[in-house]
Amino acid sequence: MNSNRLNIKEPQGTMPIYGELFLSEILSKPVVDQEGDVLGKIKDIIVVKGEPMPVVKKLILSSKNTLYQLDYKNISIFNKRIIAAKIKADKLQPYIPSDDDLLSVRDILDKQILDINGAKVVRVNDIRLQAYMGYIVFIAVDIGIRGILRRLGIEKRGQNVLKFLKFNLPHNLIRWDSLQPISPRLKSLSLKMPQQMLEHIHPADIADIISHLSRDEGTHFFKSLDVESAAETLSELEPDTQVEIISSLKTERLIDIIEEMPPDDAADILNDLSRKKIREILDNLKREDADSIEKLLVHDSDSAGGLMTDEFLAYEPNITVDEVMKRFKEDAHEVEHIYYIYITDENDVLLGIISLRDFLLSEPSCKMSDIMATNIKTLTPEDDEDIVAATFSKYNLVAMPVVDKEGHLLGIISVDDIIDVILPPKAKRKIKKI
Repeated sequence: MNSNRLNIKEPQGTMPIYGELFLSEILSKPVVDQEGDVLGKIKDIIVVKGEPMPVVKKLILSSKNTLYQLDYKNISIFNKRIIAAKIKADKLQPYIPSDDDLLSVRDILDKQILDINGAKVVRVNDIRLQAYMGYIVFIAVDIGIRGILRRLGIEKRGQNVLKFLKFNLPHNLIRWDSLQPISPRLKSLSLKMPQQMLEHIHPADIADIISHLSRDEGTHFFKSLDVESAAETLSELEPDTQVEIISSLKTERLIDIIEEMPPDDAADILNDLSRKKIREILDNLKREDADSIEKLLVHDSDSAGGLMTDEFLAYEPNITVDEVMKRFKEDAHEVEHIYYIYITDENDVLLGIISLRDFLLSEPSCKMSDIMATNIKTLTPEDDEDIVAATFSKYNLVAMPVVDKEGHLLGIISVDDIIDVILPPKAKRKIKKI
């Protein structure tokens, strides 16, 4: 048996636990031997990772200012009224506190855990124990008022008072298989299924979760994300939090994340780093990605040039709709948002624009120049974010092209970038250039 993990696929035998039982109900309870002599009072419980739930490995007993350990195999009765052992006091082994052990009181109780289903951070007020295939397992956590009242020893009294006031005190239990540990101390209890479920939480919700955690917890939690989720989440975080997390990442990991991000989001992230760090990252990116980001970094972050991305679809005016359709599927993989198709000449000068609706409804034989609109609203790289937001609002657009003085198409700004301007974060980005 691995000391840090238990395989509970095979039944262990008869389990001496009866009825509903919470951790708070057994803490400080005396443990007796078969003759009724007290071995000590329960101080804490050592748990290890189990499939599918955390497993109680040992009880930590306190007797005469000394700590002892009682293996769960040596427990004969385990309930809220009596806890009995199969061995006598002289068979108990002393317990020396260790950071390698995962303790229920020290490391789990009152700690924050992620509720996968609710996409929120919750606090562990109590832990429910249950018999499972001959083991004592942690089946759920209590995150409600009941857990707090139970620990204070006034659950029934509080329930009666609230009942008198015609208020029902709800049970607020969350099963372990719907939880994801956040703190490093809880990492050994991480479950495969919640991690998979975590990947389906919206990045904005993950960012909100991280914002409610301490710096260390938030950083550790972010590091547990896969590269794609990390890339999407990083752009949703407040700038100060971004800097804290980025500074904790190894360069290789950060490069992997940056490569997953759209160029405009990547430029925003790098904008908050030192010139030396920016240069180091750019030198290690794919040349195409580095060039795209570098072009954006020369603009102030609160200008149209800083807000735009160079990912867009542009085609020549003389090719047909059918030809574009054949190229579209492959080209679109590299573009995050597609609202319009842009028509440019051989020098990348913007000639026209076609909405996706008009494109899809056009005859395959039509040339792009025949269906494009030429009355185009554009921005310049120097336009500040207030002008950008006002222009979007005035013309009710979902994307706008950014062109230089000669009319060359440099990039586009999509409506989601403008929402960030209209509803700005608490801390503004510092404007940096390389």
